[in-house]
Order: sequence, then structure tokens, then C-alpha cells
Amino acid sequence: MRLGDLVAELGGELLGSPDQTIRQIASLDAADSGCISFLANPKYKAQLQTTRAACVIVAPAVKDEAAARGAAIVTPDPYLYFARLTQWWARRVRPAATAVVHPGAVVDASAVLGAGVSVGPLAVIEAGAVVGEGAVIGPHCVVGRNARIGAGTRLSARVTIGFDCVLGARCIVHSGAVIGADGFGFAPHQGRWEKIEQLGAVHIGDDVEIGANTCIDRGALSDTVIEQGVKLDNLIQIAHNVRIGEHSAMAANVGVAGSTVIGKHCTVGGAANIIGHLELADRVHISVATTVTRSLNQAGHYTGVFPLDTHADWEKNAATVKNLAKLRERLRALEKACNKNE
Repeated sequence: MRLGDLVAELGGELLGSPDQTIRQIASLDAADSGCISFLANPKYKAQLQTTRAACVIVAPAVKDEAAARGAAIVTPDPYLYFARLTQWWARRVRPAATAVVHPGAVVDASAVLGAGVSVGPLAVIEAGAVVGEGAVIGPHCVVGRNARIGAGTRLSARVTIGFDCVLGARCIVHSGAVIGADGFGFAPHQGRWEKIEQLGAVHIGDDVEIGANTCIDRGALSDTVIEQGVKLDNLIQIAHNVRIGEHSAMAANVGVAGSTVIGKHCTVGGAANIIGHLELADRVHISVATTVTRSLNQAGHYTGVFPLDTHADWEKNAATVKNLAKLRERLRALEKACNKNE
């Protein structure tokens, strides 16, 4: 692809020949003379001088250095430019889904499919379901009774959308995700568990992406809600009646317990856990492996990870932490004794 065509589409200041061709996107250290790369993180700046990339996307601060080594595209946010480049590239190299219902699919006569919908082999679309214009339903997917899939939404292979659940437009759901399974609700009775039927659904907004094997449970009474622009990584568990605000993002293995409300523009690091019935304000950021046990009413960055150490030292520190309550009481007693003697 020509650099001139790329810049015409995505913008930026091109330093070098518009006829320079590229055949691949690569990292700075892996690029060769047919690749385009990018420099977004300052700690990789040294690689700018050693990379073999034909062209590098850079910020204005390193414009002169980039130009000295070869072709460059100068843009205020190289990482954003890289993201849009990957989208532009994918549209050209990935085959578009064919707008056809595979003869091996099972589509109920009462289901409604919009124009240009693609339905893969062995997919099932149940009674009353509505699939919007240009949506892609991958092989082995199940779209449940009365579910609604928005225009341009893509379901990869083996995605399950439960009955009555709603996905907005332009969503991406990766393989193995289950949306609308029953929430974990049981009433204890005489040593046994009585099932609480989950009568709500799941409502997902526009432009949401859901990773592979992630599960979002239907609500017990009202719906579980994922607002527009939310990004969920692989292997995430979202329990019943959770609400996640617009443009929040969660990394892999996060677990969110029932009825928790998470604000807008929040982030949750991998393997973090949020217990149930809490509220997180807008722009709360949770570090990796942190367990959130209380509501967080102020924006900010929160961490609750016990520091990594050698096992022997960790055991000593953990034992000390266990004794903090006793040490506190002893300190209080000493303070009282000192105050009496003054």
C-alpha cells in the first residue's frame, strides 16, 4: 500500500515519498524495510535509530529524528493513529462476510433479518429474534427468542445470546461469549438451595466489544446493563443486575458480583474483583488483582495488591499484618499511659 494513500485517508504530515509502499504493520524491533511502525512510548525511543521500518509514525517532538532516518508520518497522537491504521488495514485485507444465510443455519420463520445480514453454518436464530442490517452471525451461534441484534454487529463463532437480550449497533462479540445466562440466585431452605428464576435480561449499548468466553448474566428482575462504548476482555464474569457505564474497560479475568454499579470511563485491571452491591464513581481506575470491598465515591486510582516479595519474606510480612490489630491496641494502651503520666 502507498504511504500517500494512507495519509490521504488518515491524515498526518508525511515526510518522504508518497509512492513509498508498505506491506505490513510491525513493531519497531520486528519491522523490516517493507513495514510501517510507530513510536508512542518514550521508553522505546532508542529503537527509532535501529529499526529497519520503511516508515515510522511519530509525535511532533521527535519529528526531526524520525526524518533523519527515513520516511515518517507526524501526528499528535501516534498510538491513536496506529489504532486507526489497523482498522484501515483490516478493511482492505480481511474478506468481508457474504450477505447470505447458510443453508445449514436454522432461522425461525418469525425471525426478522435486515438487509445484508450474514448467517453462518449451524447457527440458530429463534422465534421473534431481530437481526439488524449488515450484522454477522457466525457459525454455531445461537440468537435466542425475541433477542435483538443491532445493525453492523458481529458475532464470532459459538456466541450465545439469550432470549430477550439486546445488543446495540456495531458491537463485536468474540467466540464463546455467553450473554444472558441465568444469574447466580438461590434461596437457602432447610439445607438446600431454592432457585430464584432470573426474570430480567441483558441490555448492551452501541459499539461494545466483548472478549472470548466472557459471560454476562441476565438480571434477576431488572436488566443487566452494559452502556455504549464499553470494552470487556476475555474470560470476564459480569453477574446479574450489574451496570457498567459508558466507555469503561476491563482486562481479562475480572469478576464483578451482582448489583454493582460502575461509572463511566472507569478501568479495571486484569484479575481484579469487585464484590456485590457497590458503587464506583465515574473515572475510577482499579489496579491489577485488586479486590474492591467498598464503594468508591471519588474518581482516582485504587490499588489493593499485597507487594510481591520472596516467599520467606512474604510470610514474615503477612504474619506482621495479621498482628497489626494487637499492635494497635498495645500502642493505644501505651499512649494512654503516657498521657496519664504527663
